[in-house]
Amino acid sequence: MTGPSTCNYWSFSVAPMMDWTDRHCRVFHRLMSRRARLYTEMLTTGAIIHGDRKRLLGFDTSEHPVALQLGGSDPRDLATAAKIGEDFGYDEINLNVGCPSDRVKDGRFGACLMAEPALVADGVAAMKRAVNIPVTVKCRIGIDDQDPEIALDVLARGVVAAGADALVVHARKAWLNGLSPKENRDIPPLDYDRVYRLKAALPDVPVIINGGIGSIAEAARHLAHVDGVMLGRAAYQEPWRLLDVDPELFGEAAPYATMKDVFEAMFPYIEDQLAQGSRLHSMTRHFVGAFHGVPGARAFRRHLAEKGVKPGAGVDVLRDAIALVEDRAAALVAA
Repeated sequence: MTGPSTCNYWSFSVAPMMDWTDRHCRVFHRLMSRRARLYTEMLTTGAIIHGDRKRLLGFDTSEHPVALQLGGSDPRDLATAAKIGEDFGYDEINLNVGCPSDRVKDGRFGACLMAEPALVADGVAAMKRAVNIPVTVKCRIGIDDQDPEIALDVLARGVVAAGADALVVHARKAWLNGLSPKENRDIPPLDYDRVYRLKAALPDVPVIINGGIGSIAEAARHLAHVDGVMLGRAAYQEPWRLLDVDPELFGEAAPYATMKDVFEAMFPYIEDQLAQGSRLHSMTRHFVGAFHGVPGARAFRRHLAEKGVKPGAGVDVLRDAIALVEDRAAALVAA
């Protein structure tokens, strides 16, 4: 197992996830790990260039280090959007070459770009010329009938030659014909060894592995083979796992001892957001797995589902929900 002394800038991150990793979610996750790299949801270049940038790109300073994930294929638009992201203060620009949704395919971005590695490389080169922060690529090992041994190697070598600072590889194929986006997260078999071979072939390039990783202990085992691990659904659905990141991977104390302590630290942010017009549910929807498996967790979730969605719901709704969780058991979650 890789110990804390070998961990680095890329060692651990929470995956960008559509409809999930918004600014409220990222503030919540940051309170559980000082070290984790956080990512926005994928934002298209068109939305950033033509949309409400403050609404789309605004984030809390506590989120650093935080990366902006872009969806797009036109090199000029990617460069423009990347520069906008840099000017907003993001620490990294990540290009999505892995999302398999139909909307992404129709827009010529996401996983379908695995079939156009030269275009992806052109986009990376354009972004590198436009910004002074790291530019990274998140991809699959292949799509449809591609041979992952060839497809991943061609894409990786192309973007590295174009200047990519790191590669994040979801260790599954994406089947654009025949599987839904949800099915693409589970049905294609995981092939971690393929990502390990990529790292062996590119010893000087940071390679981060993603896909199906369910715990921090499992993440630590991967770090014997690659430079970093990206946790997705496990981090979102059972966020208490993030309290183990700093102690287990970096040899540092967790920011807080228990999930109840995390929520105490979260309250000022929630109150500020409510004062600015945000609805409580826009934040509490990210909390439903906070006490997964703990006595009182079901009552916690039910209370938020019933009371948190009401117009005008305030922070007391969350306080009352937390009070339904047993203190002793809540402490054991972080143990």
